[in-house]
Amino acid sequence: MTDLVIETSALRKEFRNRKGRRVAVQGLDLAVPAGGVHGFLGPNGSGKTTTIRMLLGLARATSGSMRLFGRPVPDALPEVIGRVGAVVESPKFSPNFTGRQNLLLLARSIGAPDSRVAAAVQTVGLTGRDGDRYKGYSLGMKQRLAIAATLLKDPRLLILDEPTNGLDPAGIREIRETIRSLGESGVTVLLSSHILAEVQHVCTSATIIGNGRLLASGTVEDLLGAGTAYRVAVPDPEAAGAALAAAGLAAAPEPSGGLRVETEDPAAVTRALAGAGIWLTELSPLRPDLETFFLQLTAADNLATSAAPTSEVAR
Repeated sequence: MTDLVIETSALRKEFRNRKGRRVAVQGLDLAVPAGGVHGFLGPNGSGKTTTIRMLLGLARATSGSMRLFGRPVPDALPEVIGRVGAVVESPKFSPNFTGRQNLLLLARSIGAPDSRVAAAVQTVGLTGRDGDRYKGYSLGMKQRLAIAATLLKDPRLLILDEPTNGLDPAGIREIRETIRSLGESGVTVLLSSHILAEVQHVCTSATIIGNGRLLASGTVEDLLGAGTAYRVAVPDPEAAGAALAAAGLAAAPEPSGGLRVETEDPAAVTRALAGAGIWLTELSPLRPDLETFFLQLTAADNLATSAAPTSEVAR
């Protein structure tokens, strides 16, 4: 039994148009471990949605192989699709029905017990608003109802393509909390998103692709690395900087008022400052955030012009 929920090997997808062939996904090796939230990131045209559509049997791969729960797809898709929930496009709900009525209709259409509706509503945080008509929902509430709909069949894998796209900060926070709770409950979540700061808040692992191929993959901790920079907060940064320089440690002022010190031995910072009678109030590691890492990685792959993390990321 594999511990990978999603696997692809040498996955390739070509499209034909009047100008010839365009390669959307080329030789992609994707591995998503069971449990937690896995970020799926890439700049414009990187092939994220194309990959998702192939996994769900909505598009045919040109070559390569794919597996869900260890079973080859699309051949074995009927065996595993009951364990997969996905929000890839805007779902269709009846605007004049309440949220609960919409979910009950869906539950009965797939043979799920009505009790799943109450559980799904609670999981996505719509309790108390499930009796409101869908047409009166905010965009964030509509997204949460879409996620609730996928939970009716109790999936073990949830695929979300840009679930926070178009949401305001409050809506983003609500979806983030929903996704985090799902990952903590044991559901494996594949999260495709361009809001990298939000991804870093909820993801345990991530895959970054560019031009349809793998650029980096691993736990968020491993991708960002331990780093050798530290933030030092002291009452007198100027005096601290002089003491650190005397000890051979390079220190630079930070906009926040502290100091940035490059060293592989943080204990040397405390020794140098204590020796000068200066007591620090903070010594914390500084690491690049996921957005910085993403931009550096895609720039190295000549993708910087399309890697803007605050705009719509093509799929």
